Amino acid sequence: MQSPRTVAFHTLGCKLNFSETSTISRNMELEGFLKKPFDDIADVYVINTCSVTDNADKECRQLVRRIQRRSPSSLVVITGCYAQLKPREIAEIPGVDLVLGAAEKFNLIKHLKDLTKGDSARISSCDIEDVSGFNSSYSLNDRTRTFLKVQDGCDYTCSFCTIPMARGKSRSDRIENVVANAEKLGAGGVKEIVLTGVNLGDFGKGADGLKKNEENFFDLVQALEQVEGIERYRISSIEPNLLSEDIIQFVARSKKFMPHFHIPLQSGSNEILGLMRRRYRRELYAERVQIIKSLMPHCSIGVDVITGFPSESQTHFEETFHFLHNMDVSYLHVFTYSERDGTRALDLTPVVPIRTRQERTKLLRNLSYKKLQYFTAQHEGSTRKVLFEGHEKNGMMEGYTDNYIRITTPFRTEWANAVVDWKM
Repeated sequence: MQSPRTVAFHTLGCKLNFSETSTISRNMELEGFLKKPFDDIADVYVINTCSVTDNADKECRQLVRRIQRRSPSSLVVITGCYAQLKPREIAEIPGVDLVLGAAEKFNLIKHLKDLTKGDSARISSCDIEDVSGFNSSYSLNDRTRTFLKVQDGCDYTCSFCTIPMARGKSRSDRIENVVANAEKLGAGGVKEIVLTGVNLGDFGKGADGLKKNEENFFDLVQALEQVEGIERYRISSIEPNLLSEDIIQFVARSKKFMPHFHIPLQSGSNEILGLMRRRYRRELYAERVQIIKSLMPHCSIGVDVITGFPSESQTHFEETFHFLHNMDVSYLHVFTYSERDGTRALDLTPVVPIRTRQERTKLLRNLSYKKLQYFTAQHEGSTRKVLFEGHEKNGMMEGYTDNYIRITTPFRTEWANAVVDWKM
């Protein structure tokens, strides 16, 4: 009897990529493929790429070289955002056999049927304007937590961002389908769902990019609250201009949506926000944070911020630093600006020196550390509910409180995938 073909996956980038890789993996297992760890020998290697930063591009090339050294006869498939943006560039990487754009990543099995090692790399892509379908996806690495994709693409034109070029126009699943997926996950033992998308607050546009039945994100969260079996939901990231007061008030009352928001800021300077083509100003951001904290003082708020954007002077940076220093937020995700082909930001001057960008990133990461320490210390002595993950590492286990404080403790079998009252 012939042994099954084997496949290994590696994911770069965001939660959305992880949900899609997991779904593609399950589809291949249903077709008879045996999934293997990426560091093992496999017949097929699939790399799902990101292209938000230069590091993701470089890591993709490094991974291909590693595969070539380990298993030169294996097929190498590259998909994801980098594959959509620069398919020909990827096809020229020695060892790459197949490049799948945004419209084809879920058709991987079909493309593998007549793919032979040694031929020129095959590209299956299309103009991003022609990408209109929505593919529902969710990660399922363990039963504790899953990333559920409910929205894809983006209609915004932020001057630093390639995602609209890589993922296409904003489009969404239908609420009834999202609810059905949540019910299925709950029945399978999943305790927490993280809602993911490129522009999550824009939920409601159908697969053709048009509004369908006037569904919106507020409708979605209300419907998910009613799903039995799921104990916790998180909203992965939501633009401040799309985070309505209705949504904030709903989360404050909810028994299932956790007191945790991740709200991109990018800059605390209105001048830089304008150059970034963001759809809000710092005053609106501060107002959203104030509303959240007035209703949920214990709520965790995460912030995305970019350092070294073109034209960011020392004064602009200090505006950002002091804005965040004085804001009641819990932690920062700090990104050092990197030039991306095809973006409007390339036309902006003056360019901030790389070393200055890195110094500013270090300052904000230090601020983030202090913010998180302060936020955690505020809850000392209180009792919060922690969902512990199922895997053991060096005799320890990890979990997160409802308001996203990480807890590490010696492993206990009975706590795996369970919500535990934890004295902080």
